[in-house]
Amino acid sequence: MPQKIVLSALLGSAIGLAALPALARENYALLIGANQYQNLDERWWLKGPANDVQLVATYLTTEAPVPFPTDHVTVLTDGVEGYDHATLAAIRGAFADLTAKVQPGDFVYLHFSGHGTQAPALDPSTEVDGLDELFLPVDIGQWSNQAGAVENALVDDEIGAMIDGLRAKGADVWAVFDSCHSGTVTRGLEEVDEEVRTRQLSPSVLGIDPEAMEDVVSRSIGDPRDGVEAPFDDTSDEPGSFVAFFAAQTNEVTPEKNLPKGKPDRKPQGVFTFTLMEVLAEYPGATYSQIGQEVLRQYSVRNLAKSTPLLVAFSGTAGERVAQWQAEVTDAGLTIPAGTLHGLSQGAVLAVMASAADSDDAALGYVELASVDTFTATGVAVVRDGKTLPAELPKGVTLRKLDDALDFTITIALPAAGTAPSDALLAALDVLTEDAGPRLVFVAATEEADLRLAVLPDGPRPDAIWVLPSTGLAEDLASTPSVSTADKDGATLASTLADTLTTMARAQNLMKLGAAVGAGDLDVTVELQTRTPEDRTLRPLPFTPVPTLLPDDEVHVLARNNTDGPVDVNVLYIGADWSISHWFSGRLQPGDELKKGLFKISDAVLGSERMLVVVSPAKPQSPVEDLSYLAQDALDTTRSVGGSGLDEALGEAGFGETTRGAIALSDDGGDVGPAPAILQLELRTVAGN
Repeated sequence: MPQKIVLSALLGSAIGLAALPALARENYALLIGANQYQNLDERWWLKGPANDVQLVATYLTTEAPVPFPTDHVTVLTDGVEGYDHATLAAIRGAFADLTAKVQPGDFVYLHFSGHGTQAPALDPSTEVDGLDELFLPVDIGQWSNQAGAVENALVDDEIGAMIDGLRAKGADVWAVFDSCHSGTVTRGLEEVDEEVRTRQLSPSVLGIDPEAMEDVVSRSIGDPRDGVEAPFDDTSDEPGSFVAFFAAQTNEVTPEKNLPKGKPDRKPQGVFTFTLMEVLAEYPGATYSQIGQEVLRQYSVRNLAKSTPLLVAFSGTAGERVAQWQAEVTDAGLTIPAGTLHGLSQGAVLAVMASAADSDDAALGYVELASVDTFTATGVAVVRDGKTLPAELPKGVTLRKLDDALDFTITIALPAAGTAPSDALLAALDVLTEDAGPRLVFVAATEEADLRLAVLPDGPRPDAIWVLPSTGLAEDLASTPSVSTADKDGATLASTLADTLTTMARAQNLMKLGAAVGAGDLDVTVELQTRTPEDRTLRPLPFTPVPTLLPDDEVHVLARNNTDGPVDVNVLYIGADWSISHWFSGRLQPGDELKKGLFKISDAVLGSERMLVVVSPAKPQSPVEDLSYLAQDALDTTRSVGGSGLDEALGEAGFGETTRGAIALSDDGGDVGPAPAILQLELRTVAGN
């Protein structure tokens, strides 16, 4: 369907956690966290799954918009007293007990946190890639050539069958999988080994022959545009509805790390579980699609992980976004049942509302959050916009979250001292800080950061400084930026690295700005379309799951201005190589339609990319605002010697300069006003078969 620039209208019909269970007779949960795999070397153990399931259990029994009785929540995990371990037998038994209990109209929440992997499918014809996806219980064993299976593995087909059993009883099911299946990742930072782990296990660890895996995949067929497979298919014809969230697609990895960021009491958590719970807590009435979009947005803006969470939804109706909570008057101030999990932080200012239905301008006053933990926060009165909070407040006041202030600062962790490349960089740190400017903040290697600088002694460029994501994990060194040190003096090294980091920051901040501005409330429909060399019919590009494009696939835009005034439209593209391309700018008068081919995908750079459509009201007879100045060239990943409110925000982000390896479909260029709307679409570009 066309994408209307109204957040609540994006992506049609799907329901949030608040809507479906509200009609349920009973709510049940089965939470599975596998940590210590007794038959595997300890280096393959995880720390976060036990914390994941405890976090989810606390949310469901205390904070969820629908009640989950404590005795209706079953937890299987190890390392926590009072719970059975997540063995294959225990998981099967818990599913059997749950299936026997549920009645038509009940709601079931399932959560799987632990390692995942792949193995040759028992029936290759049932899998596009010829591989079964596995969730690993704690008693996982080794591959048996005789049986053609891994001992005690929970195979995708069995998971699907168990879920179908619940649905056959008439229960509606949510399933969340915080595991991954890709077998490749480079651990970039030894000093953060204990903090960042990936929830994937190479099949070779389980005794599966890598050559046999490659042979299976090479004989498989399938068009990547059809989307990466979910870990299992929905094959049930039964009445219960079904929604599944996956932390990563089957060719990706997903990490666990210490969360919430920057808190002294943070603990290992699955990044996907923690982010999903944050979104559900902050927006309990959001649609499935809104939940998926917000998780993707937070991954991008906060640089949490490179994986692409996948949403599979089969039914439902839209709910409303909620970002406010009823307050209790305490000695410390006004306390609400919301905290870091709900997107709140110390120092944030919330409006005090007499009624949850009042508009923002009816605020009685404001409070600043003085203390915040995972599930609660307390605010004290502050003067804002000339308003002082009255001493006497009506009963049942609500605290409403205001718009977040946009911070364009990028925090970068320095490499640990002790190697020649890192020592060369640290010696030039003063010059680097001056060249990088105030938006790039450098911190110690052990601190939280948006990006991490690292030395990889065993990598392809041992003399280089590598720029890694916040996790310190590089999934593809070929596309990971690095700067050599042996051929540079201190000033040249600082200048080259500052330029690299600034280029990355510009692209990151443009995505951050797009996420902060959001879809707004302009009545403008925007649809992005694609067609292939084989099929010239234009078809819509979905916003979720993330669409996959191949070289020579075309991207087109279809837009219609339904407002009573003119609007300006700009289309920008952020490449996997950190380039920013400007593909269109123009004006739509009321009722006008825009139909335009933008570009086709080249094979120069492939990966995770993002398109931004910027729409804003325009004054009649004013110049069309042209955002082409935001363009910048692709980043050389192996560096050796060699006017409006939006304008002000972009200037603060540090932009300016030109273009990626996508190929224009036409050479006609075009030439945004107050309160722009920015619609973001994430794309995945891959090589063809």
